[in-house]
Amino acid sequence: MRQRRSECPDEVADGRKTEQTMRAKIKRALTVATRGMVAGGLLMAGVVAAAAQPLTVVELFTSQGCSSCPPANANLIKLKDRPDVLALSFAVTYWDYLGWKDTFGRPEYTERQVTYEPALGRSGPFTPQMVVNGRADTVGNRLSDVEALIAKDKPASGPVLSLANAKAAIGPGKAPAGGADVWLVHYRAGIVDVPVGRGENSGHTLPHANVVHALTRLGTWTGEATTLPLPKAGDGLSTAVLVQAPQGGPILAAAAD
Repeated sequence: MRQRRSECPDEVADGRKTEQTMRAKIKRALTVATRGMVAGGLLMAGVVAAAAQPLTVVELFTSQGCSSCPPANANLIKLKDRPDVLALSFAVTYWDYLGWKDTFGRPEYTERQVTYEPALGRSGPFTPQMVVNGRADTVGNRLSDVEALIAKDKPASGPVLSLANAKAAIGPGKAPAGGADVWLVHYRAGIVDVPVGRGENSGHTLPHANVVHALTRLGTWTGEATTLPLPKAGDGLSTAVLVQAPQGGPILAAAAD
């Protein structure tokens, strides 16, 4: 028959101390783990919130040969640092005949502006014109009007769009009939000053913000999850991608690196 072993007082005390020590260590470990989980959760929530913040795309159609454009350039400079705005400057070419060929002007930028006009209710292009998310426009030298359009613009209803590892990832969603255009924009973030030697702004140095250097149609988004490769930007250029309804329709999603 097995008998219960008797224990001396010292052994009992030592056992209790060991148990208390172990409990204290476990409590400390749980506290540290909990704090780490909370901090990690807050960090992840911040990342998700930042990624989820929709961008309002403000496009300025401007020209170095237009005497009305410098105030609009200055307004875009004020808008470019807003975290909720992707400000882009497109230089058009139809004022080049006035004596100064815009140093950033390209026919495709003029074509983009012309494509916008019917849906915006305009009879033709003009400068300086600011277009907000492809849905509304105003004269670019009236900052209060532009800010009002940004404030009342509806949040983008398009797919989730992200740029990483030289690829644009577009999530699933409802696409326009026939699909949406996916545009790649390479632009120089920041401000560049251009001295103008002839034309209406002769003798002036004009500041420009976020000047577009290339506009390329990457493909079509049909509503299914899609990944498109991104050509490398030139030295010092930033990348933006726009998912847009065709024929100058609303911009459904936008992302920039």
